[in-house]
Amino acid sequence: MKLKDRVAVITGASGVLCSEMVRALADEGCKLALLNRHAESAEALRASLAAQGHHDVIVTSGDVLDRASLEAARERVLREWGRIDILVNGAGGNHPSGTTKVEQLEKDTPKADGFFGLDLGGFENVNRLNLMGTVLPSQVFGEAMLGKGGCVLNVSSMNATQPLTKVGGYSAAKAGVENFTRWLAVHLAKVGIRVNAVSPGFFITEQNRFLMMEADGKTPTPRGKKVLAKTPMGRFGDAKDLRGATVFLCSDEASFITGIVIPVDGGFLAHSGV
Repeated sequence: MKLKDRVAVITGASGVLCSEMVRALADEGCKLALLNRHAESAEALRASLAAQGHHDVIVTSGDVLDRASLEAARERVLREWGRIDILVNGAGGNHPSGTTKVEQLEKDTPKADGFFGLDLGGFENVNRLNLMGTVLPSQVFGEAMLGKGGCVLNVSSMNATQPLTKVGGYSAAKAGVENFTRWLAVHLAKVGIRVNAVSPGFFITEQNRFLMMEADGKTPTPRGKKVLAKTPMGRFGDAKDLRGATVFLCSDEASFITGIVIPVDGGFLAHSGV
């Protein structure tokens, strides 16, 4: 119980990856505030946690791009438990509207299929969700840690370090998240707030399923096969693979660690592909 009685706020709590991070924090004794734009999905997660004996869990609706809703969520958590020790910025993801149809532009590529036909509204929305959706909750919930200390855990991506074809908006956004993680870590170091990130490799989520898997849900697409070929462990990640890094970075075992990004990627970043 490395995190017994600590209060954690998790944005995007009911997502495929974040819900497992939530379970890891619950198993280590955290009191949890599950924040989702639509509370219904988080309620299902709360019920599942209750069935496993985790009862110190509340659900609050909140939009990571809406300060007023985040402040309302913060006040509810403070009324309930009087403090906030951990913030996990899990809300984010990609969207087809911010994605090009082709990997590379060639002379005969229709303009609409490449960068010059990219929907800039989609590009901007992906950036706002991932980058501003990390900055704003950090400001709102991090303020409650002043005078007490705490930690912020952001969620990056392989795209931040090795931009992937097609997903230019998502790659740019996650690169921003990593840069912001390091900047905020330095900015808050003397007030006892640590800021780190995990960088998941390739896990199948609702946001990337259309890129990684065929319609049968079992067969990797040609793109998915490329990912597996560059992943030395030869598999996609399982959400449970994020548990160890999550608990470690939020615990006192990482008390002198701030401003780092831990890849959880099966060796993807270490492998050149050759």
